[in-house]
Amino acid sequence: MNILPVSDPSFARYGRVVTGYPVEGLLKQLAKTPLPEGTAYVPDDPVLHEAAQAHEIGLGLYGGMPYQLGWCNGHNTRLNCLEFHRDSEFNLGTEDFILLLAKQDEIVDGVLDTAKVVAFRVPAGVLVEVYATTLHYAPCHTDPAKGFRVMVALPEKTNTDYRPAGGANAMDSMLWARNKWLLAHAESSEAAQGAVVALTGENIDIAGLL
Repeated sequence: MNILPVSDPSFARYGRVVTGYPVEGLLKQLAKTPLPEGTAYVPDDPVLHEAAQAHEIGLGLYGGMPYQLGWCNGHNTRLNCLEFHRDSEFNLGTEDFILLLAKQDEIVDGVLDTAKVVAFRVPAGVLVEVYATTLHYAPCHTDPAKGFRVMVALPEKTNTDYRPAGGANAMDSMLWARNKWLLAHAESSEAAQGAVVALTGENIDIAGLL
């Protein structure tokens, strides 16, 4: 697996670099959030909403829709799962971080081969949009000594508590939380918790590439 920069033209299939927004205030507040040894996720954190111009940025990213500013922080080198939403996700890191990505149209008969997964490095301070049709999950660090702190902007209430008992569509079984469809690898802790095992092939670990 090659780790490409988000400036590479191939990233256009998965997302885009977002420019023009003053993100310094968000980065300052993001640096105050915890950095666990593992990986932690908070869907919505008032600390980020208090950042200078955070509200204007949030409104701009989602065109006036209700939004949330949360974070995913810690240390990680493994794929484990992939997820998608019905809306784009926006990411911004205090340090360089790596995204492992695939496309929703690469899911065949409810299963995705991890050989389809690609890796992109996002520079510190660069805001990126991950399209709704792009599968993604927890970021990976580029330096184990620094880990990663990554803002996760999504429509309000995404990734919060909601799991229906059943559903008429095959994808309904993958609904793991509100606006969060999850494909788990058999080796993941999510699979052990009952998530649908829908990733075949290697549970990718990029530790050897760093």
